[in-house]
Amino acid sequence: MSERQTVVIGLIGSVLDSGFHQERWNKWRPTVSLCQHTDLPIARFELIHLKMHEDISRCVAADIQRVCAKTSVKLTAQELNNPWDFEEVYGSLHDFARNYPFRPEEEDYLVHITTGTHVQQICLFLLTESRHFPARLVQTSPAEPRRRGPEGKYSIIDLDLSKYDRIAARFQREAKDAVSFLKSGIETRNKRFNELIEQIEHVAIHAKDPILLMGPTGAGKSQLARRIFELKKSRHQVAGPFVEVNCATVRGDAAMSTLFGHTKGSFTGAVKDRPGLLRAANGGLLFLDEVGELGLDEQAMLLRALEEKRFLPLGSDREVSSDFQLIAGTNRDLASAVRDGRFREDLLARMNLWTFRLPGLAERREDIEPNLDYELEQFARRSSLRATMSKEVREKFLSFAQSPAAEWIANFRDLNACVTRMATLSPGGRITREVLDGELDRLRNTWSAPDDSQDHDVSLQPLLGPNAVEKLDLFDRAQLAFVIGVCRESTTLSDAGRKLFGATREKRKVQNDADRLRKYLARFQLDWETCRRRIPDS
Repeated sequence: MSERQTVVIGLIGSVLDSGFHQERWNKWRPTVSLCQHTDLPIARFELIHLKMHEDISRCVAADIQRVCAKTSVKLTAQELNNPWDFEEVYGSLHDFARNYPFRPEEEDYLVHITTGTHVQQICLFLLTESRHFPARLVQTSPAEPRRRGPEGKYSIIDLDLSKYDRIAARFQREAKDAVSFLKSGIETRNKRFNELIEQIEHVAIHAKDPILLMGPTGAGKSQLARRIFELKKSRHQVAGPFVEVNCATVRGDAAMSTLFGHTKGSFTGAVKDRPGLLRAANGGLLFLDEVGELGLDEQAMLLRALEEKRFLPLGSDREVSSDFQLIAGTNRDLASAVRDGRFREDLLARMNLWTFRLPGLAERREDIEPNLDYELEQFARRSSLRATMSKEVREKFLSFAQSPAAEWIANFRDLNACVTRMATLSPGGRITREVLDGELDRLRNTWSAPDDSQDHDVSLQPLLGPNAVEKLDLFDRAQLAFVIGVCRESTTLSDAGRKLFGATREKRKVQNDADRLRKYLARFQLDWETCRRRIPDS
């Protein structure tokens, strides 16, 4: 078996490598000196040079042959308009790497980064780190003053960080800490949720594109968005503020003014200029909660602000700029809203690159116990009063909380309110059996169906409004009321779907009852959370 050969890829240094007279042999020249080390036999030297340095390159090639006849030298000229233009230099070196006939099974490659402009050195480093050059780096330096000699010193650097145990362990620890940070330090047990947060952590650190957080009300979208911001800020990826707005609370001109700002006199009551929240978020992160509630005009403005970083404040004829990262939150089916003409398809496409659906608490019942401890700790921080549970009380609470009887309609908001009430009412900071029983009765009453739920006699007016109900055929009214009644009896969307479509389930190739029910509700601009909420008739 033949011995593997070493190939060096390097750049001509117009200053350090220069010299045509005999005195050049008395100075340290990085490219030539690298070939003078007897413990580093080089079979081939790939020398990249600017066309203007043709003479220096030929002289260096001849000198390499003189000091080491076994080293062949191949010169490659770069035609660059501006050797300090990062994009041009990177593109040229990238083309070289892409077209080079690497044979890593037969040859070892070293990339020499001592010579060349700083831009060239940076580009070589990046292309080696990304494995476009399947190589290690070699760095050369002159000999120490006491040990004079033209050959100098060299050191080889392997950029495969997985080979460095301490570095790899540090990166793994940082990633684990970041994931824990996004989960507020809660040791969650749900495998799918943990995998989701790990993916969100990776995207948050490595991408600046919009992020869309989907999920039911109370699933933690707002808290997660703020945590993503704090994580990015700790990594110096954002310098601006975290700006949050609930789009459901702003309508019409108020929405335009709140988001994009306005000029004085642009509408009645506009007594002075207002910069708007998009400008306030410049350099930072903008969280638009309930983004599905934005009007079509606001959606069009937002799309332009995302794509061009520019927009027109209300009443102004001068554009302003703002560079921010967007996180959007919604509990609506935006794809269904697009089909109904209530949401712009191009805006959804722009926001849909990174979409994550946060599950509700009822879908993560194994995480109720660690979240119980978290809520008790948060209560102690807020009130400076610590509440505890006996083993018996804790087991009884968890038995109920993790059972199908606990619907957790408002998700973590329900859990937070539940713990807050129990902790506040606990005598001497001890949550007693009596306090727990009272709270469980309260939760059951809150979630219980009305007396007429069994015959599914549901009033549609509180959900749709009287005008919308009047536009429905009697058949549609009866069917929708029945479906909502089933939803209120069921613990999850999937459970309701199985009840409604169970007879034809085995006949279908795709048995996604939850998605089928979700699409049916979306026809009436309803979703699971809205159907579960019991709104009293006005």
